Amino acid sequence: MTGHHRRQTVVVDVGGVKVGGAAPIVVQSMTNTDTADVDATAAQVRALHQAGSELVRVTVNNEAAADAVPAIVAQVDVPVIGDFHYNGHLLLTKYPRCAAALAKYRINPGNVGAKRRDENFRTIIDVALAHGKPVRIGVNWGSLDQQLLTEMMDENARRSDPLDARDVMLEAMVASAMRSAELAEECGLPHDRIILSAKLSGVQDLVDVYRRLARLCDYPLHLGLTEAGMGTKGIIASAAGLSILLQEGIGDTIRVSLTPRPGGDRTEEVQVAQQVLQSLGLRSFTPQVSACPGCGRTTSSFFQEMAEEIQTHLRGQMPAWRERYPGVVDLRVAVMGCVVNGPGESKHADIGISLPGTSEEPKAPVYVDGRLKVTLKGDTIVADFLKILEDYIEARYGAGAAAAAP
Repeated sequence: MTGHHRRQTVVVDVGGVKVGGAAPIVVQSMTNTDTADVDATAAQVRALHQAGSELVRVTVNNEAAADAVPAIVAQVDVPVIGDFHYNGHLLLTKYPRCAAALAKYRINPGNVGAKRRDENFRTIIDVALAHGKPVRIGVNWGSLDQQLLTEMMDENARRSDPLDARDVMLEAMVASAMRSAELAEECGLPHDRIILSAKLSGVQDLVDVYRRLARLCDYPLHLGLTEAGMGTKGIIASAAGLSILLQEGIGDTIRVSLTPRPGGDRTEEVQVAQQVLQSLGLRSFTPQVSACPGCGRTTSSFFQEMAEEIQTHLRGQMPAWRERYPGVVDLRVAVMGCVVNGPGESKHADIGISLPGTSEEPKAPVYVDGRLKVTLKGDTIVADFLKILEDYIEARYGAGAAAAAP
């Protein structure tokens, strides 16, 4: 991992997962099932956890959902967070088993009941205190406290040099988060049981609001671009915003809020979050595959198919390999398409293969630890390379390798 100066924060324990301080930046996700459907929600929580989500959030929006939470938590092996809006004070008091089962409560200060907002907020904090739970105070620009925003807009209008509306909105988001944190502590919630977030859907807005929050407090910060969108738009926008902040040492836990395609894989958001952290050199989750983009020298799609097959194979094996082969997450694999950069890139990787380009001799040299190991030919190149790859992993990361280490 590269050197990285992390913003100093308190450490919050979320169901045994440490968030903040020097702890690794935590990846989390959220289900999109009906929480009242215990089996479907538990299955998705398990899938997200297996993909690498270290915390999983579920919406708790009604009595059926609150009633289902204990059964869901009993079926999974990952801390589950409850997401509350409008009626959280009612659900958490009426369903104490739900309150006890959850690892953390997410409170949106803009949506804590239509009336008696502070009173309802205090009720949630009292429940958190009774059960020893941390809270995330999660401000969202789509549900910002309108009374607070109006007050700040009016105050701004009276200034001799008023700020523009965007700056007032950002300041209102920061103020909402900070005021709520202060109120939580006034109610007795320990300083080290509070996480803050302030989510927007614009990259520059996100960066600006988190920079302001980071200057004002030492609470851990949960990062995420809200309503990021679908496909490449959501992936790129999230990666852009998160990467700027993470590179500046801001952020202790992240979520990538992707809109899945109809019937799409919910775990994609976990993979994207992991890849952002791994690309920045902040954490390692899975072996990285370098592959050239292709050009006129690689008119065959064979190397693209092989790169995809190898990457899919690696990701599919990771749940078992993570336990069996400590350190395998740092493995570097190269799958190259022609003679121009293929041999060089393959030598720089731990293990690499350089496939023949258009009109090149039909052979594929395999390099291991920078040296030519074998040259593959024929119709079984992919299977042969995967066998070499698995033998290499066993030799380098297996029990025998650990025993032989000095």
